[in-house]
Amino acid sequence: MRKLLKFFWFMTKLGLFFAVLGIAMIYGLYKYYEPELPSVESIKEYKLQVPLRVFSEDGKLISVFGTKRRIPVAINDIPLQVKQAYIAAEDSSFYSHPGFDIKGILRAVWQIVTTGKKQGGGSTITQQLTRNVFLTLDQTWTRKIKELFLAVKLERTISKDEILELYLNKIALGHRSYGVAAAAEVYYGKTLDELTLAESAMLAAPPKAPSRINPVTSPERALQRRNYVLGRMLDLGYINQQQHDEAVAEEDKAYVHQPVVELNAPWVAEMVRTQMIEQYGDDAYTDGYDVITTIHSAKQAAAEMAMQKGLHAYDRRHGYRGAVQHYDLTGEFDLEKITDELSDFPQPGGLQAALVLALDAATAMARLGDGQDIALSFETSQWAAPYVDNHRVGNKPKDLTEILKVGDVVMVKRGESGEFELSQIPQVQGALVSLDPDNGGIYALIGGFDYYLSKFNRATQAKRQPGSGFKPIVYSAAIDHGLNAASIINDAPIVFEDDKLERTWRPENYSEKFFGPTRLREGIVNSRNLVSIRVLRQIGIRNGRNHILNFGFNPDDVPADLSIALGSPNVPIIDMSRAFAVFANGGYGVQPHLIKLITNQSGEVVYRHQGEQVCPECRVVKSVAAETGDDEVFEEDLSWTPTDEPLEVIPAPKVISAENQFIIESFMKDVITRGTGTKALALNRKDLAGKTGTTNDQMDAWFNGYQRNVVTNVWVGFDTPQPMGRGEVGGRVALPIWVDYMAVALEGEPEYNRPIPPGIVSARVDRTTGKLLKPGAPNGILEYFKVGQLPEENDQENSADYDDLF
Repeated sequence: MRKLLKFFWFMTKLGLFFAVLGIAMIYGLYKYYEPELPSVESIKEYKLQVPLRVFSEDGKLISVFGTKRRIPVAINDIPLQVKQAYIAAEDSSFYSHPGFDIKGILRAVWQIVTTGKKQGGGSTITQQLTRNVFLTLDQTWTRKIKELFLAVKLERTISKDEILELYLNKIALGHRSYGVAAAAEVYYGKTLDELTLAESAMLAAPPKAPSRINPVTSPERALQRRNYVLGRMLDLGYINQQQHDEAVAEEDKAYVHQPVVELNAPWVAEMVRTQMIEQYGDDAYTDGYDVITTIHSAKQAAAEMAMQKGLHAYDRRHGYRGAVQHYDLTGEFDLEKITDELSDFPQPGGLQAALVLALDAATAMARLGDGQDIALSFETSQWAAPYVDNHRVGNKPKDLTEILKVGDVVMVKRGESGEFELSQIPQVQGALVSLDPDNGGIYALIGGFDYYLSKFNRATQAKRQPGSGFKPIVYSAAIDHGLNAASIINDAPIVFEDDKLERTWRPENYSEKFFGPTRLREGIVNSRNLVSIRVLRQIGIRNGRNHILNFGFNPDDVPADLSIALGSPNVPIIDMSRAFAVFANGGYGVQPHLIKLITNQSGEVVYRHQGEQVCPECRVVKSVAAETGDDEVFEEDLSWTPTDEPLEVIPAPKVISAENQFIIESFMKDVITRGTGTKALALNRKDLAGKTGTTNDQMDAWFNGYQRNVVTNVWVGFDTPQPMGRGEVGGRVALPIWVDYMAVALEGEPEYNRPIPPGIVSARVDRTTGKLLKPGAPNGILEYFKVGQLPEENDQENSADYDDLF
């Protein structure tokens, strides 16, 4: 008995010795590796790599930029079954261990002793997190020891819930998804709260080997792992037998879902991406910035539809250019292979490629890339006369056999009735910019027919001649330099010797007719070129050009010659929007901008737009001159100092007087009611103003117009300037796009009745001479004038000799 006690005492001392030795060794190891251990305190400021996201003003997702898909989510917003699935699969004692699981470690050691290699297991969730955040993935004992020490330190630094939250947001889960919320979207197209129990368990399958074991790459192995997770959840009492059995029996329907883009605005997204990279560098892709733009989703969608409809309308007027490809279907052919190839054809603007399988005079049967067979009717294909050039088409087809052949690959789209129709990809391009005239916030922006066919942004990068769309600005200069709405200008032939072109310049009206003495108002309403040239010559080119530059145009774009009266400057479309905002808002200059707000991944505001805005009651401290001469067409300064104080209003500079604006707007209202813009009457509003624009040989077609709260400019033309064809003027090509867009943009917008400024008087003038009429005199019309600028009274005994004018 005594020997037995001695033996136990010896073993106790030996155990204590080894315990002390073990503690000493652990302490020694800790002190040895301590200099190499990173500070776990930094975990509190740890930033996940979260992609850049771009949203519309009303919260619709426009685009996501970044190599990793991650959606950070708070621990309280992660469903219990998702958390339990991971705990069951990875670390069942997570909420009780100090950072490491001694049983797991001993089990791993036993595996090494008995098999000679480590077979997995042993790492807690905390250890996995420290490995992913602080260490490498090297399979070494050194890394494992560091991992254990860091796990213990981490458990003492932040709470269990904080550890689990960071783990579930950081973990790689395959197919570029990081974190459970991103994985739910990638594999199931769902948010976390929409997942079934089986899907939640499946999300816990990939962590061991996310690139190899996930429900898309290896569905069978992932299914086995899912069922293992469900079994562990049953063992731990997280679910009951019935829930387990139903989840195991559930078919998995995972496939890779792309980010759910809610609003198609690719040119907008690219503009934002460019600005973010300029401000934040490559960190913009990973620091979790959310950018809220000024884009209105309904307006943007309407702009896209209007542009595509308008370009298709022009394209149809100029004939059918034929099949995009032809297959010989007379002998043996592999229809399934050809069907697959159809999916490789471009699908811009809702178009799809279709293979003609059979046809007769009235109907054709065609196959789409998804295997669907559709019918094309001659009734909806009658537009397809053969294209000859932009001026001519061939004979109108008599039936469908004159248009199509069996084996043709043609483009089709759904028509307004919902049925498929023959179509083609337009070669003509267009751009649309719509903005808020009070602060320059862009409501909608379209840079072409389809971004994925051509990423060139015609709204900001193209410079085109605005043609007659420039005339309101020229006439505004005239009002400021001595002319009035009733001034008489002779619409007659004029010849200039052009030294630059080394030829004689003989400008003409579009109609190639001359109308003689013309009141200033009629000159713009009927878009008389010769009147505009004489107006600019009378007020002086320098005066006219300086006035034009006050509207925000780059001086390098505006030549100092008479051609600017006809809109010869090559200017960006967005600059025309900026200019017409001056007329819409009462005479103030605003800077177009796209970014309203930027937040980081913590939800903190890092930028809030603070630009100039119309503020008639504010004291303007900035001159117009400071706003002109920028080399950049579109650039926003995203530097901003966070503040809790309300942002001060920066008053927009005054560009023209309220009186000048009122008179020019009255001209442009007449353009719509009885001039070249009468198609806008379809909107059934009285508060619209605008001006068509067409350049020489119809190379550019414009409509620049507005309602008090929405300015919209539309341009249509070819990227390489070429005539669009006789009659393809602004009122026919661009105006219908403007009308279709504004029909949506102005929904719910009450009509605006602009008050007459104090400096305006109205008086009756002779419609022929432009002179004041005496009370009761015939042939009179009501006209607006600045106070002190009334014309002379009409003296019928001494009528003007118009042969002496100019």
